[in-house]
Amino acid sequence: MNEITHLNGDPQPPLSNDPSQGHMPTTAGLADGHMAAPEAQNQELQASELPHSVEAEQQLLGAILTNNDVYDKVASIIDANHFYDPVHTRIYEVAKARISKNALASPVTLKAFMEDDAGLKELGGAAYLVKLASASISAFAVRDYAQMIYDLAIRRELIALGKTIADEARRVDVSSEPKEQIVKAEQALYSLAEQGQTEQGFKSFLRAVTEAVNVTNEAYQRGGGMAGISTGLDDLDKQLGGLHPSDLLILAGRPSMGKTSLATNVAFNVAKAYKKGLKPDGTEGAVDGGVVGFFSLEMSAEQLAGRILAEASEVSSHKIRQGDMTEEEFRRFVQAAKDLEACPLFIDDTPAIPISQLAARARRLKRTHGLDLLVIDYLQLCRGMSDNRVQEIGEISMGMKAIAKELNIPVVALSQLSRGVESRDDKRPQLSDLRESGSIEQDADVVMFVFREEYYKEREKPGDHELDKMEEWKEAMERLHGKAEVIVGKQRHGPIGTVELSFESQFTRFGNLAKPWQQQPDGY
Repeated sequence: MNEITHLNGDPQPPLSNDPSQGHMPTTAGLADGHMAAPEAQNQELQASELPHSVEAEQQLLGAILTNNDVYDKVASIIDANHFYDPVHTRIYEVAKARISKNALASPVTLKAFMEDDAGLKELGGAAYLVKLASASISAFAVRDYAQMIYDLAIRRELIALGKTIADEARRVDVSSEPKEQIVKAEQALYSLAEQGQTEQGFKSFLRAVTEAVNVTNEAYQRGGGMAGISTGLDDLDKQLGGLHPSDLLILAGRPSMGKTSLATNVAFNVAKAYKKGLKPDGTEGAVDGGVVGFFSLEMSAEQLAGRILAEASEVSSHKIRQGDMTEEEFRRFVQAAKDLEACPLFIDDTPAIPISQLAARARRLKRTHGLDLLVIDYLQLCRGMSDNRVQEIGEISMGMKAIAKELNIPVVALSQLSRGVESRDDKRPQLSDLRESGSIEQDADVVMFVFREEYYKEREKPGDHELDKMEEWKEAMERLHGKAEVIVGKQRHGPIGTVELSFESQFTRFGNLAKPWQQQPDGY
């Protein structure tokens, strides 16, 4: 397998919005009660060493003060803490507060709020505000200037972080192991990398319509019937229309029904079919299949890879685990491993991962390798922040839906079902069987249940003294053998219904179920 990766690391706190971090030290207090920049943070860093552009800050502030509409164009890119000059930080804060109240922010109006600002007085007081306005840039350039200021601020944060990491490494402390320091450094770096990744806002109707047309165009180019990523299972694709970007799909089932096997099969099918090229909308990306991220919270990466190799080589997973294979089976096993070297399937087997950390790792995978499908096995093994279990599950399911929307990918999350299923005569799952929280059903775009009646019927085998029932049981087992159902209990944008699949337990493999008219008669 190519890059079965373990994206280790722990949850990171969001980067502070304290304007003091990563900026020029000052002893002047900030306006509106903000703390002054602590000199300790950059004590050994000379101001000239820190990347910055005072001119860009001046011209952007001038643009805001001469045309307040400019603020709306840059507010999603920068905030006050991204300015290098502490006086500029305070000017932006006051202008932001005025504009947010639908009040005018200009050199004249800001003068009244900043008359006592010592830093501004040193620069000329109200005359400096007028100077900023006179240095204004045109509105069409403000986003580029804002991005430059933001990028320079990130560089300063990176310099400060590097110094902190070096200082921690130099300090020999019995309570601070090197591995712990590495984890903390990794957390901080991830947090820095994820800044600005989730900023969005209103989309114009034209843009939304264009995206809808692109989705339909992709379905049309594929011959119709499927706008999303193919699962590799024809009847399931027809029912769902493929796996759609921004959808949260819940795949639930009782133990031994095969939900992990089905999820693994779909992940493997998608990764195996991956082809990169030019999409109908003109962008480059997956034109078939996709890059898959798989969070395996229950099984190790090695165990999951073993299942995939069992499917690909048609060698029993039990034999693979024990190494009990014939020469021919071992040859097929090795060949399957070679064939899958380039398969873009990435596995993270960190147990009990917090949903915030899961989201950060998914973002990082998309940024570094691309990401078209995310599979999580399983939802109840993730961790949230709440002490209340029902609220925690709600937080986790909401977080998974947020990942699907933010990264614009389908997220398939496995889920347990309550034991109430076992007490019914008809053990086919229902939406009410979803365990621990109704929020799972609420957040999901699709809810599917894996059901194998063969599993239950096998446990109803009559005793030796019930010969009259044995024949009936054998007929039922023959009818049910190797068959499985995927019950689509909810589909926000499509019909519900049941899809029949084949299931080969020795290879943990689901497949297309041959229709009666497709089956050849004996002798052929």
